[in-house]
Amino acid sequence: MTQVPASAAGGARPGAVSVRAVRLWNIANILTMVRLLLVPGFVLLMLANGGYDPAWRSLAWAAFAVAMITDLFDGHLARRYNLVTDFGKIADPIADKAIMGAALICLSALGDLPWWVTGVILFREIGITLMRFWVIKHGVIPASRGGKMKTLAQGTAVGMYILALTGPLATLRFWVMAVAVALTVATGLDYVRQAVTLRRAGLAAERERAGREAVR
Repeated sequence: MTQVPASAAGGARPGAVSVRAVRLWNIANILTMVRLLLVPGFVLLMLANGGYDPAWRSLAWAAFAVAMITDLFDGHLARRYNLVTDFGKIADPIADKAIMGAALICLSALGDLPWWVTGVILFREIGITLMRFWVIKHGVIPASRGGKMKTLAQGTAVGMYILALTGPLATLRFWVMAVAVALTVATGLDYVRQAVTLRRAGLAAERERAGREAVR
């Protein structure tokens, strides 16, 4: 859709560029909102009947899985079909942190996951998000391959903890979570390094521009 006044239809100046308006309620933003709306439903399912009923935990896992799947698609759709909006830039990371944070806090509150694990992951996720805003005027820190592996490991590990697993699978989820925590810390430190480097480069470029303007 182009933002061209009806009165100008057929009378646009040669060479005029039409601007494509991106609707707020596009498919990418709708998926993001679905993920946000799933958070309270997920919490209710996790804590239903005391929080230890396998049937309710399976339903909570299904809600968590849907949220993780929408996380994979909304950003891809926004970039591929040029559906990026300011709302999506803000709401998407909030939705990501909300569903993961809700799952971790519920698991720790129920005694299934140590609080220090929840603390490490949430501190990293919130800290890196704030750091991205801190350096955003100097540039954007792109998602790395390690970051994507971290997201996959976190989602898999948390999903396994949500399910009422026993036996070897319960042991396996411990090691999957250990990998997720290790990737969380390692990628977090790498993002800090990138942010510091990016900010230094940005400040150096600003000083250089200021110097050139001063000698004019």
